[in-house]
Amino acid sequence: MKADQRTVRLELADPLRISRSTMAARDAVWLTVEHAGQYGHGEAVTSGYYGLDTATLQRLLHQASQDLVRCADPESALSALREEEPGHHRPAAVRAAVESALLDLCGKRAGLALHRLLDPSSPRPFAATARTVGIVPAERAAVRARCLADSGFSVIKIKAGSPDPEDDVARVRAVRAAAPTARLLLDPNGAWTVARARELLPRFAELEPAVEAVEQPIAPGDPEALARLAERSPLPVIADEDAVDHEDVRRLAGRVHGVNVKLAKCGGVHAALRIASLLEGSGTDLMLGCLTASTLGLAPAVHLADRARWIDLDGHLLLAHDPWTGIGGTDGVVRTSGRPGLGVRRRTTAEGTEGGEHREDVA
Repeated sequence: MKADQRTVRLELADPLRISRSTMAARDAVWLTVEHAGQYGHGEAVTSGYYGLDTATLQRLLHQASQDLVRCADPESALSALREEEPGHHRPAAVRAAVESALLDLCGKRAGLALHRLLDPSSPRPFAATARTVGIVPAERAAVRARCLADSGFSVIKIKAGSPDPEDDVARVRAVRAAAPTARLLLDPNGAWTVARARELLPRFAELEPAVEAVEQPIAPGDPEALARLAERSPLPVIADEDAVDHEDVRRLAGRVHGVNVKLAKCGGVHAALRIASLLEGSGTDLMLGCLTASTLGLAPAVHLADRARWIDLDGHLLLAHDPWTGIGGTDGVVRTSGRPGLGVRRRTTAEGTEGGEHREDVA
């Protein structure tokens, strides 16, 4: 096999403010693997929270490529990847990108879309996805929510964690008034104390209709505190930053109402499927989330969309220009294309791809 990588800049259409930061752009590193004239693709994006800058991703994907070229074919490379011991030197986001490229290529070689490669009886997945409204003034949030509802979005996720909690309350109320039939999710990204969460959650539960669930209301690092909060919460509590990998989820299964599984956080499709299996019958539901990334980065999760209660796969919709296409979403529904592998393709220049890119042959 051969492999190369390419680095691109992903600009957001509007800066996204959450409780701990504001993001206007991030870099994506694309890994391409080739065997017998066919290609598979994967993407890893930079993340300050997970300690992955551009140079680190480039270096780690270069190292991964050296391992790949020693494999006879993508199927054996995929088996070797899955046999790596837990705690292997590869960060989850890098592992997910490598697995994505291999799955894409294996699917193309088999003539099967990824969901059919994973389960031959699986129907073509499609699901309503949440669309994120960042920390903005209530009036702006209302306008945005109304536009989203008019475009077909039935699920809206509202970021919270303003220094003044009344700002959060006003934002959620404004969105509820502007989109009265939408399902609302709330995400403070761990910004609240336990005391503040206990004060605010009943207020969001009193809305008509109520907020459906809240993600990681308190700071990560104390999953026991999160579980105790969930036990008495008037709203379902979903663990995100406290549920990074399989072991984290094992400790929380049955003790919170949901866990947000992001492939870049847990290590890819295979890791996500192990977590989904762990949750079966536990009373804890699966949420599929994402980082802000292109269609290429989100596509593997879309192939799992029929396995989750909550879908939050809108990272590609936040971009000013998505370099890839193939999972939809602009009408509020993400769906697989039916083509083999991930089912995505690069946009042509005429379709609106913009921004500079740098390619480095690595193997």
